[in-house]
Amino acid sequence: MSQERSQLFRLAKGPLPLFLGCLMLLFGLLKFLNPTIDGWFTVQIQQSHLPHSAILVGKVGEIVTGLLFLLPRFQPWPARSKDRILLLACASLFVEMLVAIYVHLQAGVPPEVLPVGIKPPVIPMFVLLLDVMVAIHAWKDSQIEHANSLLASSRPGGT
Repeated sequence: MSQERSQLFRLAKGPLPLFLGCLMLLFGLLKFLNPTIDGWFTVQIQQSHLPHSAILVGKVGEIVTGLLFLLPRFQPWPARSKDRILLLACASLFVEMLVAIYVHLQAGVPPEVLPVGIKPPVIPMFVLLLDVMVAIHAWKDSQIEHANSLLASSRPGGT
């Protein structure tokens, strides 16, 4: 494995899920606790013509996604369970970032209510890229774990 791929592998396994988990948990909580950020988020949803229920779903979804990224790191579960939870977190974040990209692209959403006031969906696309890196790593790990369990069960006396 090249040194660059090895470094990406370590990032996707260690700091990236932690970063994504903290990021999503923080922004989800801020939407509940900070009236200014909550107001921006409400305007984003309303001006994107998404249903009103998307406001609560978006806030709770970000918190749950953040917790799903963090949970495997702090619980002593088997690797297979950790990979599944991480893949679920990645799938959830993928959907959230697709919605964020959609919101950024809506003409009625003013830049003032978007993160850092940037209208092009640069931030959601960057987070989406990080998410895909973590998902690929988690998928590969889950496949290796599955192959190892099949190999162990096919041996005489295996479980």
